[in-house]
Amino acid sequence: MREDVGMPQLRIAAAQVNARVGDLAGNADLIVEWSRKAAEAGAHVVVFPEMCLTGYPVEDLALRESFAHASRRTLDELAVRLADAGCGDVAAFVGYLDLDEVGPRNAAAVLYQGKVVAKQFKHHLPNYGVFDERRYYQPGTELDVVRLHGLEIGMVICEDIWQDGGPIAALGQAGVDLVVSPNASPYERNKDDQRLPLVARRAAEAGAPLAYVNLIGGQDELVFDGDSIVVTQEGRLLTRAPQFVEHLMVVDLDLPGTAPRTEGRFGEFDVRRVLLADDPLPAYPPQPAPPIAEPLPEEAEVWFALVTGLRDYAQKNGFRSVTFGMSGGIDSAVVAALAADALGGGAVHGVSLPSQYSSDHSKDDAADLARRIGAHYQVQPIGDMVEVFVGQLGLTGLAEENVQARCRGVTLMGLSNQHGHLVLATGNKTELAVGYSTIYGDAVGGFAPIKDVPKTLVWALARWRNAEAEKRGEIPPIPENSITKPPSAELRPGQLDTDSLPPYELLDDILDDYVEGDRGYDDLVAQGFPAEVIDRVLRMVDAAEYKRRQYPPGTKITLKAFGRDRRLPITNAWREG
Repeated sequence: MREDVGMPQLRIAAAQVNARVGDLAGNADLIVEWSRKAAEAGAHVVVFPEMCLTGYPVEDLALRESFAHASRRTLDELAVRLADAGCGDVAAFVGYLDLDEVGPRNAAAVLYQGKVVAKQFKHHLPNYGVFDERRYYQPGTELDVVRLHGLEIGMVICEDIWQDGGPIAALGQAGVDLVVSPNASPYERNKDDQRLPLVARRAAEAGAPLAYVNLIGGQDELVFDGDSIVVTQEGRLLTRAPQFVEHLMVVDLDLPGTAPRTEGRFGEFDVRRVLLADDPLPAYPPQPAPPIAEPLPEEAEVWFALVTGLRDYAQKNGFRSVTFGMSGGIDSAVVAALAADALGGGAVHGVSLPSQYSSDHSKDDAADLARRIGAHYQVQPIGDMVEVFVGQLGLTGLAEENVQARCRGVTLMGLSNQHGHLVLATGNKTELAVGYSTIYGDAVGGFAPIKDVPKTLVWALARWRNAEAEKRGEIPPIPENSITKPPSAELRPGQLDTDSLPPYELLDDILDDYVEGDRGYDDLVAQGFPAEVIDRVLRMVDAAEYKRRQYPPGTKITLKAFGRDRRLPITNAWREG
């Protein structure tokens, strides 16, 4: 912040909150609650995330006129509620769903002194893996700049800041003192490396400080990490909010108040000015600069994303408890630790499902894990069930192995129906990629917490979580034996994963290039991978699409999450190589 004497000073609050899709009344309550906190902090402006009133993304709800009308009606009522709550003199920027003769609109409005005083529609509609807004929302070309206490405040919505020469450039040409950017930007690994430079470039393009306010929380497969930031017009970071928590970030900005009051056409955008209040702000003591939250280290960031995604999926869908097969292996151990962190150990119901091939150490490791995290634990042997199926149907080999997994799935679903638990599938992204799972067996469930986590990262997360526990003087949640022993599905005597798959380190390297990077066979050969391994892995990946389509949803942490970002035809004759 600058210390220039005599410059108008504006206190802005960024409300990084967790909205719920479709819960208009609950989200309105949330906005009132955080607006009241902003008013108590002396803020003149409070900015909420993109579509905070409706939750995000609303997907096909955008096509329901009844929902859009309810959104707009709730917005009008919210303006009155804010004034009644003593927040009328705080200009609230609120994202919502609008509808006009053109179609549904991803919109944001300014609420002030009991009225909706300005509206703006999103201008840049992307087509990308997370959400195809071009199907749902119509773009706009109008830009409202509100004048508050002698200062000009412009707004862009989320991906509008991606566009070179777009609405930010128009605001810069028209002249503004501040730009606010409500966002609902889903988390992906290392995304923070892109956010700050992008926001800094756009602030320079606008010639004004920029406040980027992001959503937090889980919504189906998506998770939002917050990481809201405010930068100067030179791109210097003033403050950053912590990730994955609701937070009110309050910062004083010393603004020159010299933006021109130009209106008219700038490129493809029409800029108009809306007067809220032109009286100068009375003098008030500035507050200390808020702290700058450091970005989380990579394993911590991923862990909190997975915890947030699981917690919100369960709680927002009315589940108070979860159950899954506790095998003693690394995948189920990491899922158990995530569930305990998300919901508390008492909400975790682990089930050991031993067959005749289950080892003693697997059963011991599962029981040890349950003790460490304070989970409920029970043993449900499946040997008798398997024997009936195998004997009656005359099954052998792979068919017999898969019956074991399916008996486990039936058992877990029965316990879910009886007790209301959410069943968690414990498969990881590597297994899902190559089809190393049994459909209707270990693939059953309502949610798959590590569905987008490669196997090698599963191990890294386990080591990180245990190390964090040791730093805090706590018992590490994951037994060391679950981390160090060779992984096995234990469906036949002496079975190991490496009987069917290449070593996971090699396999994940190939999958990273093929799945995440969309590289072809020749590219993989050029990377130095053995040709025979490439052939084998690509065949497995291409053949398993039908399994992936039937797998439960799970938290997205990568650019190419199965089921949401990467979908290939099931019936598909194309083969690489």
